[in-house]
Amino acid sequence: MPPRGDALVLRTGDWVSFDDSDHQVVALSGTSVRLRSANGTETVVLASYLMASPGFAVTGTDPLPELEPSGLLSTVPAPALAAAQEWERHVVEVETGLPSGAAPGSVPRPEYDPATRSLAERDAAKAGELGVGIRTVQGRRYAYTRQGLWGLVDQRTTRLADTTGRADARLVAAIEETIAAETPASTGTRSRLIRRVINRIEETYGPGVVPIPSRSTLYKLVDRLSTGRHTFGSAVTRRQTANRPQKPFTPTFAARPGEQVQIDSTPLDVMVVLDSGPTARADLTIAVDVATRTICAAVLRPVGTKAVDASLLLAKMLVPEPMRPGWAAALRMAASRMPHRRLLDVDTRMQHAAAKPVIVPDTIVIDGGKVFLSDTFTRACDRLGISIQRSRPRTPTDKGIVEATFSAINTLFCQHLVGYTGPNVSRRGEQVEDQAAWTIPELQDLLDEWVLAGWQPRPHESLRDPYRPRRAMSPNDKYASLVAACGYLPLILRGEDYLELLPVSWRAINDYGVRIGYRTYDSPDLGSFRRQHSGHMVKRGLWEVHYDPYDLSQVFVRTPSGWVTVPWVHLPLVNAPFADFTWQHARRLAAEAGLDDANEAAVARVLDGLLTRAEHGPDTRTAKVVGRTRAAAASHRPPAQRAAPEPAPPDHSTEPEVIPFGVFDAHAEAERWL
Repeated sequence: MPPRGDALVLRTGDWVSFDDSDHQVVALSGTSVRLRSANGTETVVLASYLMASPGFAVTGTDPLPELEPSGLLSTVPAPALAAAQEWERHVVEVETGLPSGAAPGSVPRPEYDPATRSLAERDAAKAGELGVGIRTVQGRRYAYTRQGLWGLVDQRTTRLADTTGRADARLVAAIEETIAAETPASTGTRSRLIRRVINRIEETYGPGVVPIPSRSTLYKLVDRLSTGRHTFGSAVTRRQTANRPQKPFTPTFAARPGEQVQIDSTPLDVMVVLDSGPTARADLTIAVDVATRTICAAVLRPVGTKAVDASLLLAKMLVPEPMRPGWAAALRMAASRMPHRRLLDVDTRMQHAAAKPVIVPDTIVIDGGKVFLSDTFTRACDRLGISIQRSRPRTPTDKGIVEATFSAINTLFCQHLVGYTGPNVSRRGEQVEDQAAWTIPELQDLLDEWVLAGWQPRPHESLRDPYRPRRAMSPNDKYASLVAACGYLPLILRGEDYLELLPVSWRAINDYGVRIGYRTYDSPDLGSFRRQHSGHMVKRGLWEVHYDPYDLSQVFVRTPSGWVTVPWVHLPLVNAPFADFTWQHARRLAAEAGLDDANEAAVARVLDGLLTRAEHGPDTRTAKVVGRTRAAAASHRPPAQRAAPEPAPPDHSTEPEVIPFGVFDAHAEAERWL
């Protein structure tokens, strides 16, 4: 039987084992216990610390009982559990005289009456009744005292089965090595893996040395060892599972806005129309504040992100988001719950700002991408006093918040756009490329408006009110509450500071102005600086010119009297804003048309036509048909005819005449048969 209640009480005068020595309890005061060691040293410890210390025990008493593992009892087979419960009745009868579950008023049997029979006599009577030895009865009583019903269970029925059974250890090791090698490979079948396992075993130990079980047993063994690894499932899921850290996940926490901002880039699951006509996916680079889940800035571009993009992202998140024509008045900061009046006292630009907070980061978490490890980005962070924290290689969990935000953008925004591709090929619709309608600037405007209307005021499950934890808060509400709690007030980037983050080019100021990339910029404000030395001896007297690669319509020249904004001289010829990659493509088109790609007027006309076509979307079906036809004609042309610069007239006496085929038009052919 378990010890009586008084045996579970610590009293003054008891001797206890603590800190590898014996101590006597000399006083109890609340939750404190005063102990005196054998050499007379007294110590005061908390009772909870004393009882939880390793090796603690009260000298001269029975060991403390262990609670029955109720969960493990539910795994015991029914016959074994019934046998243990039967033994429990007999053990209780030996200890108390009455079996467990006896009716009130029952009288003990004479051979088990504690008043007339000793415990040893009762043990002997029970052994004779059950036909077992006395030591068996005593052992069951001790086990029941220590572990309760679990101590009476036949432990042979509770042994855990080995997942590999009786398979040879060398075979198991070969299967595990082969499964691990499947992580970076393309997904295959179980039969392929088994063939590789057998080849590995024969190459290592020789043919016939390691016993190979039957085919069905091998399949079962492979399934057991590959559980949870997605060896025969999605390759992406398999690599993500293998890349998952073994340590427990620690949630990223920030107590104030800007304490940690995570930045990352990913391709967007939307097909966009490029300025050159074809369709492609756009790259999205975002910065997410951990404390408020605010998307501080989001930048789209058609190809791989350049180093300057991270600096522009940093500049964009440090200035207020201005209201644009066509946006609803509800998107103004004045109409939101953010402390608009307080921020307006700091910067008057907040009067026309949209409802998105300006957050100055203390720490920025980045990955190992070249865009973030560039000198442009690190120098910009150093100048602003922002520390950079790099995540571990191939460990996306280090910046899990920005990774989860990408998934939310695909779910809440991208899937509602025309040209949505889905997260993978298996979920892609038919002819998605032909459905693409948005250009990069148009999609950027949609994204900026969605951040204000669809993300910032939307309740986020990870943002909770500490006084009302069941209520989810929006990023704007969380920002307002944290500003009130920690007194956060951002020092917004000035216009001059924004220009400092733009890329620099050193140029001379001539009579015609400033020339960059075959583009000429001129302004009346440059009059006194033309043909003058800038004073920079290292730069040979050239002037410092800053430009925005996403808006080449103007540049900014640093002069002794301040910044001068200089527009492009051919800006009236272009009816839409253009970026650096648009200009470079226009130059290529001009060269292909036989024009002088160094003639900026000609390139400007080509650029205007290109942007006009991009507004209406490309005719992708015609472009694909012509492209395939040209490729087919070039591949089927006779080799001699392709090699000769000027093919000679064919000799009909020696070779047959080659009759070229026209371009097959499926729609025209269908009209003929109607």
